[in-house]
Parts: sequence; structure tokens; C-alpha cells
Amino acid sequence: MIIRDTYLKRMIDAKDTELIKVITGVRRSGKSTLLLMFKEYLIKNDISTDNIIYINFESAIYDDIKDYKDLYKFVASKIKQGKMYLLLDEVQNVTDWEKAVNSFKVDFDIDIYITGSNAYLLSSELSTLLSGRYIEIKIYPLSFKEYLIFNNYDKNNLEEKFNEYLKYGGLPAITLIKDNSDLVLSYLDDIYNTIVKKDIIDRNNIKDTALLENIIRYLSNNIGSPISTTKISNYLNSNKITTNSNHQTVDNYLNMLEKSFIVYKVERTDIKSKALLKTLGKYYICDTGIRNIILGFRNINEGHLLENVVYLELLRRGYRVNIGKSGFYEVDFVAENPNVIKYYQVTQTLSDDKVKQREIRSLENISDNYEKIILTMDKTINNDFNGIKVINIIDWLLKKE
Repeated sequence: MIIRDTYLKRMIDAKDTELIKVITGVRRSGKSTLLLMFKEYLIKNDISTDNIIYINFESAIYDDIKDYKDLYKFVASKIKQGKMYLLLDEVQNVTDWEKAVNSFKVDFDIDIYITGSNAYLLSSELSTLLSGRYIEIKIYPLSFKEYLIFNNYDKNNLEEKFNEYLKYGGLPAITLIKDNSDLVLSYLDDIYNTIVKKDIIDRNNIKDTALLENIIRYLSNNIGSPISTTKISNYLNSNKITTNSNHQTVDNYLNMLEKSFIVYKVERTDIKSKALLKTLGKYYICDTGIRNIILGFRNINEGHLLENVVYLELLRRGYRVNIGKSGFYEVDFVAENPNVIKYYQVTQTLSDDKVKQREIRSLENISDNYEKIILTMDKTINNDFNGIKVINIIDWLLKKE
């Protein structure tokens, strides 16, 4: 296993605190592997295997654990003297699991780590029973930097490798099969279908699966474009894709998609007042390979797909991300953490003067002194326009903040 240091460090930093560690992310993004990495870390740091309880609920070994009572009995039977470490993988497969977790914290000296592949994990009773007593660790598919490491790539021909990353995405298993395009297509298709079926259709008892899949295709085809539920509904109805679409149904389906982590919604905010704007948010896909399997492998280097990569990277770096509105102008991303604010524009090239002026103007219109950056695929750059930095996207992805 190749260590994903950023995520492992977050788990280590939270070790032995009273907080329950909840690891979330789209299926096959590496949650189970991260949990095993943490188990190895514990063992290497002199924690006895007798004091580590690891359960993967996708294994048939644990099929008899069906509800919280079964889970409580099983874990209680494994408790030894001293501090215990409980690692529960895909725990949402156990009915009312949160009741058992709550009891563990009361009854035992135990440090708890759980993973799940959808946000229902945190919208369940866990939020009520353990309010203020858990921390979410969000895991994403591989960054471009991780993609190079996992493939043992050097830093030659980086643009070619970046195009490969855009095409196949960053799900870790892709690095094992990327030389066989048929296997890659089959794997991505299987992951997509599993997410749609298990995390959305089965969980929500959806009958109109065609409508759901058409909404997913619409979002995938409109990455980074302003979207409203009315806009989606009108498009589907006017193009006779469906006659069952309405504002409320689309809104419900969008919420389900977000909870499965297959898409992320980005809200718009007024830069000056800091107020969230209620209309025309944007959507990004969890992984470019998933997007490409939905639409077909075409236009993989288009500007909106580059936006998708930048958005996910900002999340990995710990930023809260919104779209910025400043007067009549819009900024692709406003990235904030407790210490800093940064403004980003993303464009494939600045070679067209109209594009250059548009991107610069949007940032120049912001009156504060926070860092303003344009990210582009242009190579001959590293220019500075009135304090606005212009950076090659690949260079930015590989640099350490």
C-alpha cells in the first residue's frame, strides 16, 4: 500500500481524542485502504493486535452482524484490558449502527474510526446522538501529485501524464490497470453503476431511474456552468427526454446525488458582503474518469474539466470553496480557510486577448488585497498582471502550499 500521507496524518492527529473519526468519500476512493494503513500505524506504534478491532462490513465474514444489537455484542466480546481501537469499514450496512457506536463511547475506553460511502452516514442519528463529538475526514480520489507517485512516474512529459489523469481520473485502482483501456472502461463503468444503484436507487427506492440518469448526464455535460432545478427540468421536458420532470423532483434527485458523493454543489457568494446567493450554483463531478464514462471519452481537456480538477484540489488542500460574484463579474473559485482567502480563475489558455481581459477583469474588480490567481495550461507564463499571478495548472497541482 502506498501511504496517502495527508489523510493518514489527519487520522493520527485525531488519535486518542474523544472525537469519533468519520471517514467519508465516494466509493473506491481509498477509505478502506486508509483504514488499513491506520491499523498498520497502530501496530507499528506498539498497539497490540488484541486491542484493535477491525471489521469490514462488505466482507461475508460479518454477514451475521445485521443491526446495532449484533454489533454491540460482537464488539463487547472482543474488549480487552487497556485502550481499544475500533475500526468499522462501511458501517452503514448495519441497521441503526449509530446506537451501538454511542454505547461504545459510554461503556468502554475506546477510540472509534468509521467509514462510509454516502452522506447519509452523517445525516442519520449520529448527528443527534453524538452532536459535537465527531470529526469528518473527507477523502477524495488521487490528486495529480499522488497519481504520479502511485504510477511511479518521473516528472518528464508531464502534460502527457496530466492528459492521462484527466482521461482516466484518480480512483486509486486505475493506476493498476491503466495500460489496459478495456479494463479501465469496465472498472469505471462498474463503479459508476454501483454508486447509482446502491447509494442512490436502492437506498431511496427510486422508480424513475431513467430520469435520474438523465440528470446525472446533464450535470456531467454542464460542469462549471450555472445550474438551477428549473433549468434542468425545462431542458429535460423541452427535449422530450422525459415528461415527468419538475422542479421538486429534480431538487430531490440532486440532493441524493450529493449524498452519494458523485457530485458536489458549489454555492455562489457575494464577495463584498460575504452573503450566500440562493440561485445558480454550479456542480462538479467527484472524478474526471467517472465523468468520462458517463459522457464518453471526448473533450477531456476542455476548460470546464480543468475547473473540475482545480475544484477538487482546493478541497484536498482544506479550503471551503464558493463561486464569487463581484458586481457584474464572476470569479470561478473563492477558496477560504481560517487563515487565508484566495481567488482563482481557471482557463485553458490566455492566448486570446478577449479571454485574457475577461479573466483579468473579474479579478481586478475585487477590491481587497487577498491573493488573486489565474490558472491556465499555457506554458510560457509565470507573468504578473497588476498583482494577479498567472500559473500553469500542472505546476500549481505539483507545488506544495
